[in-house]
Amino acid sequence: MHVTAIYPGTFDPMTVGHTDVAERASRMFDEVVIGVAASKRKNPFFSLEERVSLATEITAPLGNVSVQPFEGLLMRFAKSIDCRVVIRGLRAISDFDYEVQIAGVNRHLEPSVETVFIAASQDYTFLSSSIVREIARHEGDYSSFVHPVVVDAFQRKYAELGEFGE
Repeated sequence: MHVTAIYPGTFDPMTVGHTDVAERASRMFDEVVIGVAASKRKNPFFSLEERVSLATEITAPLGNVSVQPFEGLLMRFAKSIDCRVVIRGLRAISDFDYEVQIAGVNRHLEPSVETVFIAASQDYTFLSSSIVREIARHEGDYSSFVHPVVVDAFQRKYAELGEFGE
């Protein structure tokens, strides 16, 4: 049986922690879809198109991983792509509490879709997109936390804005 898993998130930006989870999921499932959420309420730094483009370039070496944008309920999107599994990365116990609640709601909405948790590699338990954005905003060195294409994207974006940091 072919199993498609979705790894959803805002990915603003995709970090090496996200990439690690995607790589590990790609070894577990036939197909992995990186679902880039529009997340307009979060007011992302990068546009949806930029986030999809970055995730596509970063995951290109993974043959069974694709990237698709989505808006609205994750379970509707999962059903539309015939997805059977949702992948969620966990960094700390606080993530677990929240993610178990979300998994319960998702199971209620779509009982045929299971949630699988992948623990973050020890090297990335502290890492989040918001931390990377904050370091970038203050012109710190975040290059070890993201793929080089993300570093380039930050530099382009700040050049477009005519500013860097505060």
